Amino acid sequence: MKINTDTHFDTTASPKPAGSIGFVSLGCPKNTVDAERILTQLRTEGYHISPDYQGADVVIVNTCGFIDAAKQESLDTIGEALRENGKVIVTGCMGAKDNEIREVHPGVLSISGPHQYETVLGAVHEHVPPQAEHNPFTDLVPPQGIKLTPRHYAYLKISEGCDHNCSFCIIPDMRGKLVSRPVGEVLDEARRLVNAGVKELLVISQDTSAYGSDIGHKLDFWEGRPVKARMKELCEALAGLGVWVRLHYVYPYPNVEEVIPLMAEGKLLPYLDMPLQHASKRILRAMRRPGKVDKTIERIQQWRELCPDLTLRSTFIVGFPGETEEDFQELLDFLDAAQLDRVGCFKYSPVEGAAANALPNPVPAAVMDERYERFMLKQQQISAARLQRRVGQTLPLLVDEIAEEGAVARSPADAPDIDGLTFIDGATHLTPGSIVQGKIEETDEYDMWAHLV
Repeated sequence: MKINTDTHFDTTASPKPAGSIGFVSLGCPKNTVDAERILTQLRTEGYHISPDYQGADVVIVNTCGFIDAAKQESLDTIGEALRENGKVIVTGCMGAKDNEIREVHPGVLSISGPHQYETVLGAVHEHVPPQAEHNPFTDLVPPQGIKLTPRHYAYLKISEGCDHNCSFCIIPDMRGKLVSRPVGEVLDEARRLVNAGVKELLVISQDTSAYGSDIGHKLDFWEGRPVKARMKELCEALAGLGVWVRLHYVYPYPNVEEVIPLMAEGKLLPYLDMPLQHASKRILRAMRRPGKVDKTIERIQQWRELCPDLTLRSTFIVGFPGETEEDFQELLDFLDAAQLDRVGCFKYSPVEGAAANALPNPVPAAVMDERYERFMLKQQQISAARLQRRVGQTLPLLVDEIAEEGAVARSPADAPDIDGLTFIDGATHLTPGSIVQGKIEETDEYDMWAHLV
């Protein structure tokens, strides 16, 4: 049964097994991992997972609370679950501020914050006691646990929380300070996923570069050998599993240079997702972000010298309070200089409790919209030019799905859901999860078209 993590349940009634739990998960991949852990434990205890509201004894809503739009979506989803089912347990980032939820939906059964798994399970036990007839020897849960992603890729969360104090963000308030998982535990999970058929591991956290810094890069043992809880050593061990390994949320610290050779050697995907947010030193100071833009450009150039195939992805915010036209032009100039391959852009949105709310000189919405359009046009031109260089190249392609016209795949330069796709016309005989060689025939601003070789 496939659980959809970003849309609501169907409201069509279905037969209701005893001890059935509905689950809706919103937000980022880190929320997805939290959902997977809760669902795995529920299945281990014998609960069924319902694909619709009416088939559930209780519904869990895993919320996102990062920006106002996400909060509203969470509140709307809770309201829908209450209307369609009536028994709702709330968890996730928005659950860190339960008063905001109870003010709108006082009838929810329980509210807990992110990665508070025991609280969620306790609420389930209270309202839907575990079934006595559950037999763990026959009602099996797969060794890799319940996954909400397709079988061939999975998110591997290596830490919780964040030690940064960005003025626009309240993640440390919601998820706490950095807490790294023991490296042996991370690698054990990775091994189980690979053994279950996963072909791509997407390493996620709030700050992957800082992995292990909170525990003194503690030494652990995995499969009989010592491994330190550091990004480089973790990546070296993951590289030995023989699957694609993709790094997300990597701050451009000096230690990033240690993993670039692994990419150049083909041991890691040549891909870095870096949350840079802006390029004006003045705005970066207001954001409480690292502000050495020239150093970032220098590092990017060095990385590309070491690994010419490196794909760089980042996200930026336009319209931050106090952003002038000069600040914005510095951001556009940075795009020209950095030549990033994949870029996302967000219009600034206030987050309740964030320090940036008190900053003067908010940018008018019309100006923000105009800057967003200019930013996207600039990056589309850069992206189109960089993708055009791929024409004629033969690349490994990981097949995600089969459509009527052919296969939908991704290259090493493309993460699922956020980057581009590669379409292989006529390749309907392929299967999701297979890795094939494709020669690129055509590209646009985001996607590519290929034929099998």
